[in-house]
Amino acid sequence: MTKKLIIAEKPSVAADIAKALGGFTKHDDYFESETHVISSAVGHLLELACPEEFEVKRGKWSFAHLPVIPPHFALKPIEKSESRLRVLTKLIKRKDVEGLINACDAGREGELIFNYIAQHTKTSKPIQRLWLQSMTQGAIRDGFSRLRHGNDMQGLGDAAVCRSESDWLVGINGTRAMTAFNSRDGGFFLTTVGRVQTPTLSIMVER
Repeated sequence: MTKKLIIAEKPSVAADIAKALGGFTKHDDYFESETHVISSAVGHLLELACPEEFEVKRGKWSFAHLPVIPPHFALKPIEKSESRLRVLTKLIKRKDVEGLINACDAGREGELIFNYIAQHTKTSKPIQRLWLQSMTQGAIRDGFSRLRHGNDMQGLGDAAVCRSESDWLVGINGTRAMTAFNSRDGGFFLTTVGRVQTPTLSIMVER
């Protein structure tokens, strides 16, 4: 019998879904019934990285190497949660799993977390979207009765990628520019810059 893999954003949500739908047996990192497998991320499992061939090693940052605008963005596993990524990859590639259900949080970050996992595993299995505004048992069951097609969330997914890549570009280029400036007389004085971090820090300093 084929099954669908439900991927939640957090283990607690996976447990809530299993309880709401019923009929699941708990394994180490997932729940399984006759029709579904449920597992979860632990927040973000992957992050953007500069392709290695375009990387400038730390300590050699200078204005001559700026701006850093790679021809494409690579994904790399976040080290502390790499074991969870391996679990999800194995489940996604199971032969009896015929499709995926994105049960990550309803919003831009939930789309990004799931889409990066799907991209990393290179899956071509069909995707559906569980969209919940409430985590009550009734709301979860109702949400599963009217799953959306994965393509319905394309715009939100694109917005999430745009935000992620813009954060990366501002952070990398701003940090390397300010570090190069503050290290111009020798040494290496790391000065971090971020699209949200820096203006927020400025507001705090002014206050």
